[in-house]
Amino acid sequence: MGENRSRDLDATTTTKYPGHIADLRDSFGQQQWQTLLALLDAITPSIAVESEVTDSKNQLRITETQCLEVYEHIKRNLRNAPNYEKFKAYLRSRPVSSPEYIQYTKRFVGHLPKSAQKELSRLLTVLDTQLGSLLATGYRLPLKDQPVHVREAIFQSWSRAWLRIFPQMASPFMILGKLAFTQFDPLFRELNDYTDFSNSYKPGPSFDYRFMQFTAGDKPALLDVDVIIVGSGCGGGVCAKNLAEAGYDVLVVDKGYYFPPSQLPMTTEAANEFLFEGHTPIQTDDRCMSIVSGSTWGGGGTINWSVSLLPQGYVRQEWADAGLDFFTTQEFQHCLDRVCSFMGVSDQHIRHNHGAQVILEGARKLGWHAKACPQNTNGAEHYCGSCYHGCGTGEKQGPAVSWLPAASRAGARFIEGLEVSRIMFDKKRGSNNAVGIVGKWTSRDKDGGLSVPESERVQRTIRVKAKKVIVSCGSLQSPLLLTRSGLKNKQIGKNLYLHPTTSVRATFDKDVKGWEGGIITSICTPFENLDGKGHGAKIETNIMLPYVLLYNHPYENGLQWKLDALRARQMNNFISIAHDRDTGYVYPDPDDGRPRIAYTTSAFDRGNLLTGVVGIVKLCYIQGATEIWTGIPGIPSFKRTKPLPTTTGPDSSTSYDETNFDQGINDPEFSAWVKLIEKTGLSSPLAQFACAHQMGSCRMSTKPQDGVVDPKGKVWGAQNLYVADASVFPSASGVNPMITNMGIADYISRGIANELKNSASRASL
Repeated sequence: MGENRSRDLDATTTTKYPGHIADLRDSFGQQQWQTLLALLDAITPSIAVESEVTDSKNQLRITETQCLEVYEHIKRNLRNAPNYEKFKAYLRSRPVSSPEYIQYTKRFVGHLPKSAQKELSRLLTVLDTQLGSLLATGYRLPLKDQPVHVREAIFQSWSRAWLRIFPQMASPFMILGKLAFTQFDPLFRELNDYTDFSNSYKPGPSFDYRFMQFTAGDKPALLDVDVIIVGSGCGGGVCAKNLAEAGYDVLVVDKGYYFPPSQLPMTTEAANEFLFEGHTPIQTDDRCMSIVSGSTWGGGGTINWSVSLLPQGYVRQEWADAGLDFFTTQEFQHCLDRVCSFMGVSDQHIRHNHGAQVILEGARKLGWHAKACPQNTNGAEHYCGSCYHGCGTGEKQGPAVSWLPAASRAGARFIEGLEVSRIMFDKKRGSNNAVGIVGKWTSRDKDGGLSVPESERVQRTIRVKAKKVIVSCGSLQSPLLLTRSGLKNKQIGKNLYLHPTTSVRATFDKDVKGWEGGIITSICTPFENLDGKGHGAKIETNIMLPYVLLYNHPYENGLQWKLDALRARQMNNFISIAHDRDTGYVYPDPDDGRPRIAYTTSAFDRGNLLTGVVGIVKLCYIQGATEIWTGIPGIPSFKRTKPLPTTTGPDSSTSYDETNFDQGINDPEFSAWVKLIEKTGLSSPLAQFACAHQMGSCRMSTKPQDGVVDPKGKVWGAQNLYVADASVFPSASGVNPMITNMGIADYISRGIANELKNSASRASL
């Protein structure tokens, strides 16, 4: 398979996605698809001057005078404004009519849980009837037959309705419509000067893993190893290196597949298909949070960013106070230092982009604490904003680049495409002794890609016998594997922490192209410990890929949203990220077993997030933002009306006068807007949050009734079974969890190596 890994990404990302689209065509009729596309069309509609309308049903009309007015607005607010004809072409664009847009929509819907598909199917059917349309929209004509200005008005009425059901009904369509627009409107990309790949892109070196291969067969393929590790992410990668270097026969398996730097970063569409759990952001049961989680070779370490923060003292003390004294020992610090040293973690080789500078310089002006974030880039500058879709340079030292190759050099073996169904136990004499795993392996296609449906590739049941079983599937999948394997501990899946985030975006009076440069290289921390117990919010920059930037951008109407989207190149996006106190839980979907998450951001944690939001808007304002959006329901954007302050040097002899006095964040207009934010808060059930960190669902504890694993990572009530990933965190880490995860995995795996060594010594006596 070595030669196939150097193939272009196109070899693995054709439009033949396994099974999902065909299944939907059976359950969704043509009328339903037409209704769905008619809804999406109204979110980012084609807008044309009256004299240039070519499709009266599917184009919004504006007068030449109106068009000139909005064009003048764009010229005043956009440094690189297009000419008038190009601007009109952008407004007229209608990507919903393209085959790529339609294919993406079907694929997106096809990845939703079956329950969500059924709900959507029922709604689309209702909207295609006269009575259903009348009840849901106020118009008797079926929605797909309405002209676009009526469909737009329906969205506006849904969004502003006081009954919660209507805004909730509008939300998923809004998200999908904006996601598709940013990916498939060529003029949006051209006018924002955005491309998925840099012109100077040179892929980093790949590693030949020599994944194990199997022929087709009715009987299971049998393997025998010392240690089986399920999951190749940050926890599994560290365990693999340590145990292989200790001399043990290690096998790492993962349901995901390896993509070398030559196939990274992926396009948005391909990344969702091949790199993320669920292929689309996972929604919590209350539909208020979108969760992203890695599901590929290297796990979360392939799609996370380079930021490498150590757990803070108050978190370590909290865990020690729960009886886990190890977390305040120097041995834990040695574990953290080892993993950082191996990846070359440092803050000495950073070139901050505009967003990072807003945090650092804005915090300096406000007297707040901010600092550079160490990066796991082994001394490289790594000015890359695309690692969310995989690191094409190979500079980010994630598991697939560093830990797993080191494990391979020490003799570890690997299987990609193996979905583990359960852990095998030998229950003789009531020991509940883990002895291995069983799962289904699916090969690549004959060309080394993944474009052929799974049913047409080689599949084989694999049984692996092992002395030790390590579960490193992440906080969403590890508890589900334990449950599928018959373990009954009621704590499995509970105590789930998510570090909820909410975003603020702002435009600046220059071309910033926030998608360029390191994703998080600075952090602002004055609000991180609001209750004296470590709970609060940190301020960080956020990924700036256009679909992430704009999928939840406020919507008033199609024209407003398109005009705002045209200014993406002058926007930056920031997040308030909470160290959450309150928890949820993960459980299997009754239809297909995928992770379902019951989590509602508590009033306490929403309050802390709000403090972070207020902090962000002040940072943006003091750094010259021209317009700021909070995303809080009911809060309008703030538009700066006063001229930007003029910076003067320290030796300037200009004297103050009352008319030019710079009030900074005390400006009355801005202060009034901040007070409106504080008064409104994030209490609305329509407030939206996001999550990239999942922790705690297999919590470490000193007693089996309080958690899932003991202080050494061994599963309570089982022998030779361990969990080593972020799911064992006793509570939220309060910082990006990669280094904490790796440090704990380092400790657990070294303990397992000692147990194997002692067992061998006893056996030789």
